[in-house]
Amino acid sequence: MTFTTLALIVAVGLLGPLLAARESWRIPSVVGELLAGVLIGKTALSWIDPEDATLSFLADTGFGLTMLVIGSQVPIRDREVRAVLGRGFLGAIAVGIVGAGLGTLISLWFGTGHAALYAVLLSSSSAALVLPILQSLDVKSPQLVAQIAIADIVCIAALPLVIVPSRALIAAGGAVAIGAFAVALTVAIRFAGRRGWTRRLHRVSQSRDFALEMRISVLILCLLAAVAQATHVSVMLAGFALGLVLATIGQPRRLARQLFGVTEGFLGPLFYVWLGASIDLRDLVEHPDKILLGAVLAAGAVAAHLVSRTAGLPWLQAIASSGQLGIPLAAVALGVETSSLAAGEGAGILFGALITVAVATFAAGRVRAPASR
Repeated sequence: MTFTTLALIVAVGLLGPLLAARESWRIPSVVGELLAGVLIGKTALSWIDPEDATLSFLADTGFGLTMLVIGSQVPIRDREVRAVLGRGFLGAIAVGIVGAGLGTLISLWFGTGHAALYAVLLSSSSAALVLPILQSLDVKSPQLVAQIAIADIVCIAALPLVIVPSRALIAAGGAVAIGAFAVALTVAIRFAGRRGWTRRLHRVSQSRDFALEMRISVLILCLLAAVAQATHVSVMLAGFALGLVLATIGQPRRLARQLFGVTEGFLGPLFYVWLGASIDLRDLVEHPDKILLGAVLAAGAVAAHLVSRTAGLPWLQAIASSGQLGIPLAAVALGVETSSLAAGEGAGILFGALITVAVATFAAGRVRAPASR
């Protein structure tokens, strides 16, 4: 990998903000970054080699940081959300049960043997996608936020276990180790906060421009990623676990800005461009059944999330909660890393995810429409 390659990746990654700039379209910037990767990767021009070791390592780092930022935005401390956790939990459970049944049927229909993977995909929601759309429309729904947050946490923890079943025991051990470390870290930080140590650290870091919180966060992320790598869990769980720790203790604004800058400004887009470059959409031409697979997965996701109406979630909000992006992206990234997906299956999963993005965007807009009239 050279700086020319890096400059190309950063340049084409600007397609994400360009597409997202038009607010009426409500297209997440990640969609443009994936398309940019498709353009310069295996599908079209082959200007970059996604299997390059250095590029793959940088992409993994961006993956971990992206999940860290997503985890830090889970509204664990929101009182309104915590007040309706019970209903959110019931809604997530109902969606999970239906998603498991539909995932099994889809796996049998297409003969992929990925029933558990499809169950996780159908049951997942994307907080990073749905919540910003609702916030931009000034729509408040604590129950929807609670349900999406619970689904995010459970599906992100489950995904590494189902992507390669033969490694499930090792992956489960790694997931438990990462979770235990996250809990211990939360307790330790709260203890240090009561003693005033974190406040002193923050003052010294801010007055001397040391960026100590950022350095310590990156150090912890690297340690958790090392555990994840050794146990075949994926850095996504390491990043998300650390993000939940920050969400629990209350992330300092300065640290949030620093993490957001390095993630959204560089390593996050690099990961999405790399992921798009790793997928050969020409496989869909050779395996058109995977196009149908994506459409069926999208329809199954919407159908599964409609069940959350039984927990009291309004119809349009239930449909909006079916929007998926993070989990399908992570599934495809893990599939590329482990070669566990069939030819065209990763592209089909992404195709289905993009359909749910469109459906969720439309439904969220209709949630606002009656109030506007």
